[in-house]
Amino acid sequence: MAIKCIAIDDELPALELLKNYAARLPDLQLQQVFNDAISAGEYLRHTHTDLMFVDINMPDINGIDLVSSLQQKPLVIFTTAYKKFAYNGFELDAVDYLLKPIDFDRFKKGVNKAIEILQHKSVAKNGEEDVLFVRSEYKMVKILLDEVELIEGLEDYIKINIEGTKPILTLMTMKAILEKLPPAKFLRVHRSYIVCLTKIVSVMNKKLLLQSGKIIPVSDTYITQLQSWIKK
Repeated sequence: MAIKCIAIDDELPALELLKNYAARLPDLQLQQVFNDAISAGEYLRHTHTDLMFVDINMPDINGIDLVSSLQQKPLVIFTTAYKKFAYNGFELDAVDYLLKPIDFDRFKKGVNKAIEILQHKSVAKNGEEDVLFVRSEYKMVKILLDEVELIEGLEDYIKINIEGTKPILTLMTMKAILEKLPPAKFLRVHRSYIVCLTKIVSVMNKKLLLQSGKIIPVSDTYITQLQSWIKK
């Protein structure tokens, strides 16, 4: 599938390199390039694109602030000369993080990740709304939401507990995974736990008993949401 993209970098040689690389990949359609984040942000507010390559260290507005400011975010691949920004990219659920000078094969690998994600999103949009796709062990894994009992936060990773099989680990924040889940089916009850509401057997003394026998604590922060669900 051909995907639309833009590139943002305040260094013209870096933009030329990205243009050259994009031209070598038939699945990539480069719509526009920008040498400042402000112009790129204005463009993105009025024009759809599937993917953006954005440098992090730019004057005025850096790449991280630009991505954070967008209400409708395309997929993001950060490009930078500084390893120290990698965690920021992870926090924003970036597809990839390319360290300059960027090698073509590494660039292609990042693009293939983006294509894979967009293909899975297209499948979900066309009728498989009760599925979730996450990256685990260097591949995209399809998860049936009806089989998910519990999601646990483990520092930089989350563990998705699924009925009848081993848990799936993926590099993602609790906030990011919660945004991908239907709120009618899943509820965050603790900083470290998201539960499937249909898997709850009983609620007592700020604790949940799940069908598997697991007992999950409910923190004061989330007790109101749980009580609202119980009253429905």
